[in-house]
Amino acid sequence: MTTHEHTAGATPPLGAPGVRTGPAEVSAQGPAVPAGKPGRDRYLDLLRSIALVRVIVYHLFGWAWLSILFPSMGVMFALAGSLMARSLERPALSVIRGRVRRLLPPLWAFSAVVLALMFAGGWNPAHDPDTGGGVQGVADVLNYVLPVGAPPYPAHAGSDSGLLDSTWAEQAAGPLWYLRAYLWFVVASPLLLWAFRRVPRTTLLAPLALTAVVGTGLVTLPGETGNAVTDFAVYGGCWVLGFAHHEGMLVKVPRYLAISCSTMMMAFALWWASGHLGSEGWDLNDIPLADALWSFGFVVILLQYSPSWKELPGRLAKWDKLVTLSNNRAVTIYLWHNMLIMATVPILDQVYNLPFMDNDRATGALDATYTLWTFVLVWPLTALAVLAFGWIEDIAARRGPRLWPNGAKPRRGAARGNHRVAPQPPPRSSPGSPSRGNHRV
Repeated sequence: MTTHEHTAGATPPLGAPGVRTGPAEVSAQGPAVPAGKPGRDRYLDLLRSIALVRVIVYHLFGWAWLSILFPSMGVMFALAGSLMARSLERPALSVIRGRVRRLLPPLWAFSAVVLALMFAGGWNPAHDPDTGGGVQGVADVLNYVLPVGAPPYPAHAGSDSGLLDSTWAEQAAGPLWYLRAYLWFVVASPLLLWAFRRVPRTTLLAPLALTAVVGTGLVTLPGETGNAVTDFAVYGGCWVLGFAHHEGMLVKVPRYLAISCSTMMMAFALWWASGHLGSEGWDLNDIPLADALWSFGFVVILLQYSPSWKELPGRLAKWDKLVTLSNNRAVTIYLWHNMLIMATVPILDQVYNLPFMDNDRATGALDATYTLWTFVLVWPLTALAVLAFGWIEDIAARRGPRLWPNGAKPRRGAARGNHRVAPQPPPRSSPGSPSRGNHRV
């Protein structure tokens, strides 16, 4: 099975920012508005942002327990499934076209950069024995254009002494497994939603049953076909849970019953995982059945407690702009995050050349904290990627391009030629003003 988050985890998205929440039918296609009108479901926006951050942290530190603490991929598929169910209130063909249109331009920008680097490094898919070569090897490159299958890449690109690790191409292509699964879910959604509305329990549990067949070795499907089927089975339950959330089915289930059943399912997932640990130990991404059951139960609990916020409450409010930005740029962040992590390496390596690093103590200190500095550096690089490529998501959605869509309102009275401003009364004296928390990027 594809190692999923090992090769690049979320999102994306990944869906679009915002999901309608069952009976309340709260959408996320604009700023918060009064009750009774479409508005953002900030709880679901927050979940998507957490999922994206968790994916990046996982790929930086490789902590297996993160797959248990917060199963990002299951959460993102559930949110996308809920949004898809809402969209299918319109004609199915137009919805599928719209979803594909929103997905492909950001992918094309990413693929253009990655393929250019691969070809510049001397890779020729027609003569690569690792990818089969020949006409099939060249045809597989089209998966960088339309991700219906596995994109090819050289096992080693460049040299070990180059700016990037020689396995960078594998890491760069990793996120495309999610886009492939997302695309197939989108295409299958009209049929899945039709089945769910007629036999909801069967449709909801069928992916888990399929995972028990293809994800446990009971039936083995070879190659990328097997990976695609397994991905579809593992996360299919979460996608259909998104349907249940939108249709209001989950709120009809008594909370004690939903939580009890989910807890037992998750307990079984951990028990199964304990007997099928892979090379990474308790990393559920390597244990399909455990991943499917744990993600399913986790998502049920999250959606059972879904408060459908129109704005982030309390202390969470200070993260509002960051949550809005990450939701508006979920595809960009997800696609580029692995490349950005690798880009931190040649930047940090230059620190070793600084004059004050010419001693063992300084070098040892940087060696010991290297991953921490990578974590610090990846966020400004992510901001640069959002500025450089994020506007493509707006073009794909047929919106005007925006460089930094964090929901901040433009200041009135911006310079538009000469204009008169009414005099303002002097501010009242006060012992002090509260400081505003800084948003980390």
